[in-house]
Amino acid sequence: MDLLNTLVDKGLRRELPTRDEALAVLATSDDDVLDVVAAAGKVRRQWFGRRVKLNYLVNLKSGLCPEDCSYCSQRLGSTAGILKYSWLKPDEASKAAAAGLAGGAKRVCLVASGRGPTDRDVDRVSDTIKAIKDQNENVEVCACLGLLSDGQAERLRAAGADAYNHNLNTSEGTYGEITTTHTYADRVDTVQKAHAAGLSACSGLIAGMGESDEDLVDVVYALRELDPDSVPVNFLIPFEGTPLAKEWNLTPQRCLRILAMVRFVCPDVEVRIAGGREVHLRTMQPLALHLANSIFLGDYLTSEGQAGKADLEMIADAGFEVENAGEVTLPEHRAPSGGGCGSHAESGCGSHESGGCGTGAEAGCGSHEGSGVCGSVPAAEAPADARTDLVSVRRRGAGTDLAPNA
Repeated sequence: MDLLNTLVDKGLRRELPTRDEALAVLATSDDDVLDVVAAAGKVRRQWFGRRVKLNYLVNLKSGLCPEDCSYCSQRLGSTAGILKYSWLKPDEASKAAAAGLAGGAKRVCLVASGRGPTDRDVDRVSDTIKAIKDQNENVEVCACLGLLSDGQAERLRAAGADAYNHNLNTSEGTYGEITTTHTYADRVDTVQKAHAAGLSACSGLIAGMGESDEDLVDVVYALRELDPDSVPVNFLIPFEGTPLAKEWNLTPQRCLRILAMVRFVCPDVEVRIAGGREVHLRTMQPLALHLANSIFLGDYLTSEGQAGKADLEMIADAGFEVENAGEVTLPEHRAPSGGGCGSHAESGCGSHESGGCGTGAEAGCGSHEGSGVCGSVPAAEAPADARTDLVSVRRRGAGTDLAPNA
């Protein structure tokens, strides 16, 4: 297929595809999906070999969020039966992180619900970062705390944070249909603050909210402009009790096409399969490793993921290897906390899961309860083949007395 040959050539040169080419990837048929995976896999192997980076989420503060992000189980007005608790103490968070690190994780992602941290919250997280790094000197720590105020990114960097996650989630044109309590520009500003403070920026998207192909391409191109080092790709988990509970718009094949498009547009950044892979990729997860070079290990913020042991077996069975702490994730030409995912210094690419901070599991759209696809029509009934049985609320790990799923 001429399209795929062109995209492979561009990816190996770190050259930006045209928008029409990116849209054409999403428009390929299910019959061609293996060809798409094989082509994007060449680009992935060029820049990352067969390594898979493991990341582990610690939900420092769950639920009770004042923001109305309609995809999120922690949102204002959510009736999802999730765990709700205030800040974990540093030793509790460090203990939770240790479980993921023992399972092979290289990066710990510290996430807290809410609009953004107070200065006192930054102090709490700084103490937690110190506690984790005192026990695990080489671990990468990424904070995901929502919108940042001036000076907070610098304080997190000084405390030892390596990265900051804040997802764009969807296109600027439809963002107002996701939430009314902050703007797309607010999110862009936070990613830029992280960059300016010397933190490795992590920013990504959520697919499956009823968005168009054009919306998906818009947000991925916007991420490239922002130039993050890692781009998490989340797939909506339609939680009961959220506006998008009935939105089941994804198939395994569509998820693979979305990941391939992200890889072609952002060839040399860390592309992470984040929340929802177990629900939507299901038995096709191993194929996605040919596109992404990073996954979350075990559970997510408020939902259960695949068992950590199963993740490790999947990676090995697919012929990949876990990236160890001594290996540098990004290609040599991407300087730490900088560089572009394209061919020029001014080019860029994407920040993390659910909620206002955006790191993995719970994703969606719409602006208020009862909204449908991006809040434009009443929510439809879930299709008969919707895998609601795969949506499971997290009841173990951080915030509980039960062992985590790592």
